[in-house]
Amino acid sequence: MNERKPNGKALLPIVVFLVIYLGSGIYFEYIKPIEGQMGFYVISVVIAFGLALIVAFAQNRGLSFNEKIHVCAKGIGDDNIVIMLFIFLMAGAFSGLASEAGGASSTANLMLDIIPNNMAVPGIFVIACLISMSMGTSVGTISVIVPIAAEIVKATGLSMPLVIASVVGGAMFGDNLSVISDTTIAATRTQGVEMKDKFKVNFFLALPAAVATVIILAVYTMRTAAPRLDYYEFNIWLAIPYFLVLVLALIGLNVFVVLGIGIVLFLLVGGAAGTITFSTGFLAMGGGTSGMFETIIVTILVASISSLMKEYGGFEAILAFIRKHARTAKGGMFGIGLLTGMMDIATANNTVAIVIAAPIAKEIGDEYQIAPKKVASLLDTVSCIFQGIIPYGAQLLIAASLAGISSISIIPFLFYPFLLAISVVISILASKK
Repeated sequence: MNERKPNGKALLPIVVFLVIYLGSGIYFEYIKPIEGQMGFYVISVVIAFGLALIVAFAQNRGLSFNEKIHVCAKGIGDDNIVIMLFIFLMAGAFSGLASEAGGASSTANLMLDIIPNNMAVPGIFVIACLISMSMGTSVGTISVIVPIAAEIVKATGLSMPLVIASVVGGAMFGDNLSVISDTTIAATRTQGVEMKDKFKVNFFLALPAAVATVIILAVYTMRTAAPRLDYYEFNIWLAIPYFLVLVLALIGLNVFVVLGIGIVLFLLVGGAAGTITFSTGFLAMGGGTSGMFETIIVTILVASISSLMKEYGGFEAILAFIRKHARTAKGGMFGIGLLTGMMDIATANNTVAIVIAAPIAKEIGDEYQIAPKKVASLLDTVSCIFQGIIPYGAQLLIAASLAGISSISIIPFLFYPFLLAISVVISILASKK
């Protein structure tokens, strides 16, 4: 194996991407906003990465164009990347079908009817946690629950930012822990670990933060007048597939089998309930997979760029910097967290942040002998922390838009992401070699 020398210039494609994507996002979000358009989505992340790939190809004249294509092909053809792409497709089909069948709304309404009136706010947080774990998407969870939560606020007089922040926090809890979320898929496949192993590590990070959040929200609720919750209609049969998928995933069944069972169940139950037909069911699956296309294309582009940067010595440059400032495994873990957080701040997309940071994180893990499941957990958890608190991320922007408030007003009440950050720091400091 040829020893690569550190080459900071090899990181230029990422710099180009950040300048284009972060620069345009700030410009269109805060300087010259476009009505009805989120600033960070004016220039597609695919276009930004496409331009970065062109820059990567333009570097290193020591390799011919065909040799660079070969380097990209090896990166894209990695077993974990291919498996990740296939799981993205199945997860998209499952999510689209479940939404069309009414599974998400029925599950949310079922749990809303169970919540005691004096536990409304912590109950909404817990519901968001469970729905997000079942659906595997924080944005989908927010889209389903925020309208319901907003109506509860209007009827009870609770604090809108507090309640919406509870939904966002719960959505990020599930996004981090769900075995069918794209962040989990990206984090585990890039590190070559089983989803159940990463789940165990994540669970002991997320549980203390979630319990502390429930306590804080319960204390707040008990200090105010108990709101009165209405009765919400649901079909329990449409909720069962979600819970079954969650249980099957947690016991360690292969994710392809889990998603396949979920798709078949929603086709059968949705058809029996009359919420979908043969045609609408398959149209919904097609729409769900189409919704994953951008993520798939970004994964392919980032795999290509990462392969070229690694070939040119870019990863060695980052490792040299970390070696200089972090001489222990704990320092390496903080380095992984910092790298992932910065990538999420720059891209406003936790899956993309993981895909960018993962190859370098793997090198850091090997260098400092950090268990791959711990690396995967850090990638997933830190990306979800930052994604849950940046005011220009899709989660806060969509939640704020549906609730009719500003995304900034939600941030002070995001107890769960901030407590999760504390949990991560404590876990690193307390970790043993």
